[in-house]
Amino acid sequence: MGRVSRRVKALICICFVVTTCFSCIHGINAQNVIKDKLGKAIVGGGFQMKDYWVWGSSVIKGEDGKYHMFASRWPKYIPFHPGWMVASEIVRAVSDKPEGPYKFEEVVLPARGAQFWDGKSTHNPKIVKYKDTYILYYMGSTHPFEELTPENIGSFDLKSKHCIVGRWKKRIGIAVSKSIHGPWKRYDKPILDVKPNSYYSFLTSNPSPLIKENGEVVLIFKGRSYKGNKHGPMNIGVAVADSFEGPYRVVGDKPFFSKDRFGVVEDPHMWVDKKGFHMLAKDHKGSITGEAGAGFLAHSSDGMKWNLDSSPKAYSKKIGWNDGVTRKMGQLERPFVFVENGQPTHIFFATMDGPGGFENATKSWNMVIPLKNNK
Repeated sequence: MGRVSRRVKALICICFVVTTCFSCIHGINAQNVIKDKLGKAIVGGGFQMKDYWVWGSSVIKGEDGKYHMFASRWPKYIPFHPGWMVASEIVRAVSDKPEGPYKFEEVVLPARGAQFWDGKSTHNPKIVKYKDTYILYYMGSTHPFEELTPENIGSFDLKSKHCIVGRWKKRIGIAVSKSIHGPWKRYDKPILDVKPNSYYSFLTSNPSPLIKENGEVVLIFKGRSYKGNKHGPMNIGVAVADSFEGPYRVVGDKPFFSKDRFGVVEDPHMWVDKKGFHMLAKDHKGSITGEAGAGFLAHSSDGMKWNLDSSPKAYSKKIGWNDGVTRKMGQLERPFVFVENGQPTHIFFATMDGPGGFENATKSWNMVIPLKNNK
């Protein structure tokens, strides 16, 4: 009887170890990477610019030891939405500390003419480095119409000719440089175009790349498809390439997040650690987290097959700040997790004031929340 008891105990111990390891591999406990590590948002941190809407950050430590943020901006005389589709440009800002504040340095990807695929708008930057090369992933668009000015802005909205064409022309591309200070080489073609009769037949956007040690790329992206003469809801898919220069191949015929699978989501951001691949994204309608606009966490062993965390809600639109005040942000989008020395240390968001809705904001900026280094 004692011998059987010892065997049962040993079997229980083995099962516990196997179950625990399985949980770690599949990221079930990895939710602590974000939700249980959120600190207080830093008042005056991040990046903002007078007279400009500022949106979407991607931060990297440069060869100069400083922290460089790539972000989007466009003039405030143009409505926030959909002004970014037709007038955004990617800029670089610098700080001595990852939390900022960041100071504007230069325009990295300005408008360059209607004849280029990204000639009128560059947006959604994600900066990565592979060996000695910086690769800037972004969304670009173009249109053949006159520039928008305070004098001719009129009743600019989604039905305006600029926006109809600008949205239809959205594609993903890259620019490369040997230095964080440039110059940047832009390509004449996007790296991820649309495909007829696919879930990304209308546009491709919101790139989130990860480059492996061998140079292979996993790229999460947003796509929309045609529904008759209009576009359908947002889909999230994945593409791969043998190198950052491509060619990029979309994996499978179906998105891994869509209206029919988990729900409508956007703004995916991916990173990797010893537990595997992780992704934060915005729960657009609240079907995953129960809060529209909150963020959720998903995990993958290879970056291509994704599963929701067992407790997926990673953050709320209600944010605690280091001045002691909790504020519900008007918008909270474009999550970006900054990783240094293999450790996630900060999470950045694009945000704005107001009660909610792009049309109700008076300013937008990129905010930052430190992550606690508890294990």
